[in-house]
Amino acid sequence: MSQDINRLKVVLADKKRTNKWLAEQLGKDPATVSKWCTNKAQPNLETLVQIAKCLEVDIKELLRSTM
Repeated sequence: MSQDINRLKVVLADKKRTNKWLAEQLGKDPATVSKWCTNKAQPNLETLVQIAKCLEVDIKELLRSTM
């Protein structure tokens, strides 16, 4: 998939958090989080909800608008 779907990298930077920090919070491999940040892979919906909670943001902030 060539289109950037999530804004995870941007939100992490805004919150001054790292991929490694998020991986530790979620119990995920840092390589997996890195793939999400580069949009080479996407987290499932349940994980996206967990990410939003960890970063204390609305889930909508993690997704790119289609409009």
